[in-house]
Amino acid sequence: MIFITQFIYIIEGQEAVFNEFESLAIPIIAKYNGQLLIRIRPEENNFIECAIEKPYEIHLVSFATDQDFENFKQDEERKLFLHLKEKSIQSILFLKGIKL
Repeated sequence: MIFITQFIYIIEGQEAVFNEFESLAIPIIAKYNGQLLIRIRPEENNFIECAIEKPYEIHLVSFATDQDFENFKQDEERKLFLHLKEKSIQSILFLKGIKL
């Protein structure tokens, strides 16, 4: 099992485009033995300390294997709307790990 944590920074004013992308992308995760475990949109008062830019959203996703994650990234349906991701996301801090 692998775990992917993403700190997502969106382009100001592109929230609706980002939400459209998420509504299309998230259901595809399950096709590849994956699961969205947590999706958080933190408010300013949720941060106790922060030495980095505060993200718009934080996602924790699991996949059974690395290959399942690679297959998800190559999904043909997902590729059809990657332009929404590119239009709305400024950057992503991506962390990959395993459960200890």
